[in-house]
Amino acid sequence: MKIINVATRGSRLALAQTEIAVSALNKVHRDIDFRILTVSTKGDVDKRPLFTMDAKGIFEKEVNEAVRKGEADFAVHSLKDVPSELSDELAVACIPKRASPRDVLVNDRSLKLMELPAGSVVGTSSLRRAVQLIRIRPDLKVRPIRGNVETRVKKVIGKEYDAIVLAEAGLSRLGMKDVIVERFKIRDFMPAPGQGAIAIVCRRDDKKMINMLKKIEDRKSRLEVMAERSLIEKVEGGCRFPLGAVAVSRNDRMTLHSSVFSADGTKSIRISQSGNSMQAEKLGLKVADLLLKQGAGALAEGWRDAVEEWNKKI
Repeated sequence: MKIINVATRGSRLALAQTEIAVSALNKVHRDIDFRILTVSTKGDVDKRPLFTMDAKGIFEKEVNEAVRKGEADFAVHSLKDVPSELSDELAVACIPKRASPRDVLVNDRSLKLMELPAGSVVGTSSLRRAVQLIRIRPDLKVRPIRGNVETRVKKVIGKEYDAIVLAEAGLSRLGMKDVIVERFKIRDFMPAPGQGAIAIVCRRDDKKMINMLKKIEDRKSRLEVMAERSLIEKVEGGCRFPLGAVAVSRNDRMTLHSSVFSADGTKSIRISQSGNSMQAEKLGLKVADLLLKQGAGALAEGWRDAVEEWNKKI
């Protein structure tokens, strides 16, 4: 039986996502023994909130390096953790069917966001989520939080936080959907580009591996994330300049929703455009141009000071 080594982080969520990919591959390749190789990353070791460090590649660099060196045949990631600029030797060979891209609210009192008492402490690891929380509920105390999904949920149960905001996909993949109190509507609470999607990375010159992985590709999901990633590449949104974007496609039509915010949450630019699904990258570039023309760059200026202020709360 042929053996294929699969690289991933060692968190429960990363392993769950890897199992999703491997299970799908096993259905079409029953003669292959997929063996999982867990790799520790900078993001696993550094316990500061994500926005206090260079967030690009902190959860994927070491995992992809195992693939590049030939220690593993492919790697499984959360797509939103994969930077748009990969090593020239690597390629995102497969995007399986995407899970929900939405963010959700978790607390142990069954209170929706608008029902939380003023002054409630809400935890998040994301500046994008933080600024949207502040925009919707300026009377809340938004605080940084680290740890894996299970740890964050325990911090709510342990009363360290009154509520937290997480990605629905992560909770779903861990079998923890029962803790969700509120699922935010995409237009009201914009997710990160690529949120909910899994990316499988392999060596660019490994044509046999690419062809094998393509058998579990979901074309709709691929096109949606292509639009989102082409948008973020041009605008250069990142952890220090939060950008929300999500594409929704139906048949041959796609609508790309996007938003950027000022650091204090008082200003925002929101743009939605529709186009042909088969021209996903072109749609992403079009929306990026519109964001830039309407002043997205100017909104980025206050974020450095905002991050410094945020860090004082740690």
